[in-house]
Amino acid sequence: MDLFTIFYLIALAEEIVPNPSFFKDRYFPTTDEDIFAADEVLTEYRKGDRKMAAFVAERAGDIPVDRRGYEIRKYQPAYIAPSRMLTLDDLKKRGFGEALHANNSAAERAARILLQDMTDLDNRILRREEWMCAQTMLNNACEIQEYIDAETVGNSRNILFYDGTSEHVYTVGATWNANNGDFFGDVTAMCRMLSKRGLMAADLILGSQAADAVLNIDKVQKLLDNNRIHIGNIAPELTAYPGVAFMGTLNFGGFNLNLFNVNHSYVNDSGVDTPYFPTDGAMVTAPDCGRLMYGQISQIDHGNTEYSTHTGIRIPKLVIDQDKDTRKLRLGTRPLAAPKNYCPYIYAASVVT
Repeated sequence: MDLFTIFYLIALAEEIVPNPSFFKDRYFPTTDEDIFAADEVLTEYRKGDRKMAAFVAERAGDIPVDRRGYEIRKYQPAYIAPSRMLTLDDLKKRGFGEALHANNSAAERAARILLQDMTDLDNRILRREEWMCAQTMLNNACEIQEYIDAETVGNSRNILFYDGTSEHVYTVGATWNANNGDFFGDVTAMCRMLSKRGLMAADLILGSQAADAVLNIDKVQKLLDNNRIHIGNIAPELTAYPGVAFMGTLNFGGFNLNLFNVNHSYVNDSGVDTPYFPTDGAMVTAPDCGRLMYGQISQIDHGNTEYSTHTGIRIPKLVIDQDKDTRKLRLGTRPLAAPKNYCPYIYAASVVT
């Protein structure tokens, strides 16, 4: 049994338990229908139908109703393929967490390193997918900057989910921590923008500065102190998502929203710690508002001479250079984050100063 054939490698990749990701898991889940056996994926969405049926005179029989139109767009998903090299020097070094004098053979150590490398590469892909989901919600679009190698910039593509001007943006009249700020009025207006489209409003996502400012708003504190009228409950607690805290619930004109303080971040290409969500931003949306789709990957697998096409979330590839005694593991994926409906999120920038 060759553990390094493509079938075992794919099975190994599927056994990796991914780290929780707030935007990806809560708002862009993946189902079997989101994995395409094609180089391009299809996104379809339509605006909510809020028209009523007409009263009909009995002698008229009925009144025909037009079918709701919907929009289909075809996109080529981004290609992500981090890799890691294994050399003889790596096999001779003591691995992280390994006993000082481990009695492992070179093959056993190589297999252990393979699993760790695949986990590390998967985590890097997860962070990029989380970034894609967050960018899609913030901009109703996602700009994809391709690289030819680690330092050479390639083509840039901007995937848009709107025509002309996007209708997912709300502008506050005054910042919420100003004297004339209207936190409840602004969030209620954002909720109504979704309800007019027939969409749910369930979550209020807040950047770290915005979340701190909300807790200091006098009206919020007074309403929560009033035991006669149940407006909401603020009791911050950590969630399963690293860097994200569930703050509690508040009612905005009948819309009962879950408040999340989003403070998780990544290290960008310049080595700077960068938040996924702007610290001074706010967004109203609902879980399961989008989908994360995957296109197929074609490659020449280890031990073969012909191309093979694979469908899945992660497609590994092993490249062996027998002359140099090196082995490279590549973990490929072709994801695309897209909304399920037209503008299912409302974003407000710079809500605090």
